[in-house]
Amino acid sequence: MLNGDFFHILSMTDEQGTISAMLEINPAHKIFEGHFPGQPVVPGVCMMEMIKEIAETATGKEFFLQKADMVKFLSVIDPLVSKQIQAKIKYEEDDNHTTKFEASLFNDNIIYLKFKGEYAGEYPVVA
Repeated sequence: MLNGDFFHILSMTDEQGTISAMLEINPAHKIFEGHFPGQPVVPGVCMMEMIKEIAETATGKEFFLQKADMVKFLSVIDPLVSKQIQAKIKYEEDDNHTTKFEASLFNDNIIYLKFKGEYAGEYPVVA
């Protein structure tokens, strides 16, 4: 899990299937020693994991990526410049234990990630 170490959720709301969250990235995290020394960049896989963990925290469910219709990394996140970012996740559950997501990570006018896909699972999150 990245939440609580790599990033922290500063605030979060979940209203009618839309999660909005303010996040803070830990620029001192060890991952930045290798990605990249002297020029830290949040890895794309971490951005995807952040979306999943925010949704799990908001819904109390554990999700598993089933299908990614669209993943666009539009800008890099430099944690020294953009320590705080926002997330917006729209989700809709169906009867087959599948949840459709449309999500983005952004800050002001900069969009870092756009994602559209499906997650499976309805299991309680194990702490």
